[in-house]
This record gives sequence, C-alpha cells and structure tokens, in this order.
Amino acid sequence: MRLPRASGVLLHPTSLPGPHGSGDLGREAFHFIDWLVEAGQQLWQVLPLAGIGPGDSPYMSNSAFAGNPLLVDLRELQAEGWLDAQDLLPVPGLDATRVDFAAMVPFRMERLARAAARFAAAGTAPQRADFERFRAEQAGWLADYALFMPLCERFAWRDWCDWPEPLARRDASALAAARSELADRVHFYEFVQWRFFRQWASLRTYANARGVRIVGDAPIFIAYLSAEVWARPELFELDAAGRPTVIAGVPPDFFSATGQRWGNPLYRWSEHARDGYAWWVERVRRTFELVDIVRIDHFRGFAGYWEIPATEPTAINGRWVPGPGEALFEAIAAALGPVPVIAEDLGVITPDVEALRRRFGFPGMRILQFAFNDDASNPFLPHHHEPDTVVYAGTHDNDTVAGWWATAGEAEKHFARGYLATDGHDMPWTLIRAAMASVADTCVHPMQDVLALPTECRMNYPGQESGWWRWRFQWSQVQPWHAERLREFGRLYGRSG
Repeated sequence: MRLPRASGVLLHPTSLPGPHGSGDLGREAFHFIDWLVEAGQQLWQVLPLAGIGPGDSPYMSNSAFAGNPLLVDLRELQAEGWLDAQDLLPVPGLDATRVDFAAMVPFRMERLARAAARFAAAGTAPQRADFERFRAEQAGWLADYALFMPLCERFAWRDWCDWPEPLARRDASALAAARSELADRVHFYEFVQWRFFRQWASLRTYANARGVRIVGDAPIFIAYLSAEVWARPELFELDAAGRPTVIAGVPPDFFSATGQRWGNPLYRWSEHARDGYAWWVERVRRTFELVDIVRIDHFRGFAGYWEIPATEPTAINGRWVPGPGEALFEAIAAALGPVPVIAEDLGVITPDVEALRRRFGFPGMRILQFAFNDDASNPFLPHHHEPDTVVYAGTHDNDTVAGWWATAGEAEKHFARGYLATDGHDMPWTLIRAAMASVADTCVHPMQDVLALPTECRMNYPGQESGWWRWRFQWSQVQPWHAERLREFGRLYGRSG
C-alpha cells in the first residue's frame, strides 16, 4: 500500500521523560504528540509495545499480543483512586536520563500490584463492567497470558518445558487448579493489560485527532518463554519434550562476525498453512487495533530465514530455509484487505525478498548511514531511492549519526562530504535534510539525531545481549529551533501534510 508523503520521529515511549524510572503512556507522551504537531510531523514510530524479555529487549516479549506493563501510566491509576500520592513518590535508583531496569521494574510492578489489589477490593460498578468487557474482548489471548505469567513467576522463569509435566503439557485439570491457586496474580495481569490497552487507546485517539499516525513494530519471531509458544507448541519447531530444535538468527553481517544468534523458536510453517495462517492473521489484526502502520521486522525471513541448530553456540553454522512467501500475505490480505505495512528489508536481500515486497506493495527501508561506505552504486544513496521506500538516517539498531560520524573511516567521510556538499560539521541535521529531500514517500528521524546526540545515547547494538534500550531524553534538551527546522524542512520538501 502506497503511503502518503510524510515524515516523523522514531522514539520508543520508554525514552520519554517522567518521574518513575522510564517513559510511559502518561502526560509526557501526550506532550510529545503536541511537539510532533508543532514540528510538522505526521508520524510517530515506536518499537514493539509488548513486554520486555532477556536483555530488556522489546523484541523478546513473553507475548505476541499483550502490552508492556511497564508502560502503564501510574498517575492515571492514582486518578482512578487505586494509588495515592505516597505511592508515586520516586525512590532512589530511578534515573531521569536512562532506564535503570534493576530499579524501575520492581518499582513499577509493585505499584501496579497495589493498584490491582485496590481495584479488586473497591472498584466501582462502571469500572468493573469495563474490566469484564475488556476480558471478554481479549479472551482469545488474555486467558493464556494471564495464567502463563504467574506460572513463570512460580517456577522462577525457567523454560516452560521444565515445569511439572501436567502444566507444561497443558492438562486441563492442572490448568484449572493453577488458575484457582494463582487467582490473585491472574487478576493482576488481567488488570494491567486492561489499563495498558485503555491508556494506549486514549493516546492513539489523541494522536490521530491531531493528524499523527502511529507506526508500530511487529517482530517476525517471538520468545520461547512466551504464552503463545506454550499455548500452541504445534506451531513451532519443537521436539517431543517441547524444546526448540532450531532457532532464529542471521549469518555473519555488518554487526557481528559470528552472526546473530537470537534464540527464538522458528515457526513450523507447514502447520500454519493447514489452517490458512489463522494465528498470523489474528496477530496482524490485533496489531492494527493498536497502530496505524506496521513495520514488520526482519521481513526477509518470510522469503527465506536463517535456521540455526539449537545446539550451536553462534549463528555461523546455519542454513537458509524457504519461508511461507506469498501464501502468508495472501491469507492476511484475504482476511484484512490491503494493510499499510513497512517491510524491514535490511541485511542479506535476495531477489525473492524484493519480489515478495513488491508483490504486495510494501515499502522497504533505506538507511543513510549505510550509504557512503562504497561508491555511487550504493543502493542506500538518495539518488537510488524510490517512492515506495522509507528512509532513515539510522534506526534503533544503528549508532546515532553523531556517533557514526565520529568513528567513520576517512574514505567514507570524504565521499559523504562530497555527496552531501558539507564540511561535516553538522552531520545529524545534514542527514535529516537528505532524508527529507529524498523521493521516498516516508522518512523517519530518530529523536537522538534530532537532538544531535552522541554514541552514548544509542538505543541498541545488535548481537550484544545486555546494556541497551536505556536511553531517555529530557525536555530541557529540546529547543524551539528543533521543531522549527523540522517544520521548515517539511515545507521545503513537500512533507507538510
């Protein structure tokens, strides 16, 4: 689906300011939307909105459908009467400039538990009715998720295949007994999802009413320790004991000489095909209930994916295996009609990947930081861009532009200076201008590059398992000229909406 010419900003909600250890769906998120409008931006791109997993990554969530409990706005819970002012006082360890997960997670989860308990004890009739309505609306995934999470807690987050066999195999009587024994925690997780979805709906409605569309992110794979793998093991490449036989990753690349061993279980695509890809159709449907445009991460995996034996310590000894290809997206189109999807087509891109993207009209991605390490034939250079693409100076996986420029080789710098007609003194905004001027229908700027921040503000480094996803900004860093310049570039290059 062709997207209208527009521009926007990439910023995950956790990077927003706020007093409770990380950004969330509260007042600062609404203020950020107002700032986007002031800056003439029509898009807000976020990372996956699901819960975090190993390494604090939003790409390793314990559910493909649930929202991130850590994004719930605690002040809204106070306004509803489920927390008091004392509950919201920050504690030592909560950092305004970065997410300290060790301090933030227990702080927020403890407050959410207090709120859930007070709602259970004294929720009003309208509140309870809305809660029950939400449970019914989301029953297809919520029932499994709300039991899975307390079971993970009970068994110290061990792999679900190592739980007592009746629970690992989902024996009906064992599940019923666990649901009864863990009723309070089941209610807690249902409550938190209720508040997440209601808060997110309010935020998205606010954005849409002001001409801002949300670009979401759907990881192709999900974590092994997730409600969906536990609930539907037949859809994944697992052995008789429920352990992955092969796992996901990519071969050696720009980021890692040994490749990236992600560790996610791979789909048993033959089983998905048996029911017309119903699980995937539902996943995409639910994602579009949250966002306006979906960026599908690792799109090339639908044409062919890198299969790594689960026993391998790195991604080197894998092999390419054909993915579901057109059949999956034909099933999605038959069920949902044309959907606005951005295909993350980075990495080893072969003709079949390009053909699949073009067959369904999904715009691909172009990264300007990759454009200058070669010559004029480099496909990431603006003169090779096409309208059905989305151009970025860099994504959440790249260094900031300032960090990239500080470490680039002299040959790369020489080419970039000549191509962009600059002396290199302000490369973040030079690349923002180049992205805005591109014929690509869509361009998106990481907030770090709008603020011209250094490497220390990088969001992620692929292949490194810890220490990332922590960056936050403060409104004191944002000056009036940031919005003014973005708006002016939008006017100059036809991205004013």
